[in-house]
Amino acid sequence: MLSLATKGFNQKLFNFNSHKNLFTCSRFPLLAAAAMASPSTTHVSSPGFSTSSPINAPLKRVGTHNGSFHCDEALGCFMIRLTDKFSNAQIIRTRDSKVLDELDAVLDVGGVYDPSNDRYDHHQKGFEEIFGHGFSTKLSSAGLVYKHFGKEIIAKELQVDEGHPDVLRLFVAVYRSFMEAIDAVDNGINQFDTDKPPRYVNSTHLSSRVGKLNLDWIEPDQSAEKENEAFQQAMALAGSEFLETLKFYAKSWLPARSIVMECLAARYDIDTSGEIMLLTRFCPWKLHLFELEEEMKIEPSIKYVLYQDDRGKQWRVQAVAVSPDRFESRKALPAQWRGLRDDELSKESGIPGCVFVHMSGFIGGNQTYEGALAMARAALKI
Repeated sequence: MLSLATKGFNQKLFNFNSHKNLFTCSRFPLLAAAAMASPSTTHVSSPGFSTSSPINAPLKRVGTHNGSFHCDEALGCFMIRLTDKFSNAQIIRTRDSKVLDELDAVLDVGGVYDPSNDRYDHHQKGFEEIFGHGFSTKLSSAGLVYKHFGKEIIAKELQVDEGHPDVLRLFVAVYRSFMEAIDAVDNGINQFDTDKPPRYVNSTHLSSRVGKLNLDWIEPDQSAEKENEAFQQAMALAGSEFLETLKFYAKSWLPARSIVMECLAARYDIDTSGEIMLLTRFCPWKLHLFELEEEMKIEPSIKYVLYQDDRGKQWRVQAVAVSPDRFESRKALPAQWRGLRDDELSKESGIPGCVFVHMSGFIGGNQTYEGALAMARAALKI
């Protein structure tokens, strides 16, 4: 389905000119280039036109602001250059409105959202654009680029038309799992509806890591060239993680849907309650389960999923969460089992072959399928 290194995406390493707030590019596979991106990769000459464009076609120019950067414009600039319209486009970093007015597209600056003219700012008063499809988070410049060009990017990688149903499935899934958080962080939207301070600080997410690529105040060289080198690294980092996410959802997550659907349809063959599902082949199942339950109008909902741990050749019984983004389980494994192991757990539960139950009750293990099924059946009744 997906061959990131050889076809589909126009993957590029971005390289700055040695003057002005402007950089151009040369074509390299980005997944490798992201690891290589450093000041030593600058000043590499670039083609005068895209290899996928008509000969001698003028190079498109995409603008964003200079100065401190964030994840949204770094990713937005990366993604827009994956499109046919802006393949191999130059990125011009400036706040000069006269310069911006002359460019083919402008991201995260300019105070205008007008997709008909490829203007994708989100800072202006009155801007409330959202992704749709049930999401309510206000978009950043990256979200705007994804909303308008994401299907094209995905369709090219799947090598299908944009109207193919798999394109829409990936379009929504990648937004949910990757893009929405970038939009929310950039717009200052809290992850939880509470005034309480967070229990811990998370400075390892993508937006935070991109932010740390800005020039440190103690850096002696604060030149535009040095700043542009840092932005190059930010684009490579954000872009590589976008491609890795898309690769996972196209190659791994999407094919798993049919497996989960078959297993869900066979749930009454496993237990007469209809609340236990046997995953016949381990695969990414959680989001598919929630979507398919809704589509297939499954009632009662699945409480436990059984699957074999291929590494240990043991069986797992996992409690289904209340929603894809929550830790709480619909019905956690019994409190009296939690934290116990092996013989102690088997004695407490009355089920032979028990291995463990996690302290939170979200997962347990047994040596055999029959034992795992017995644990799930017993848990339903407690």
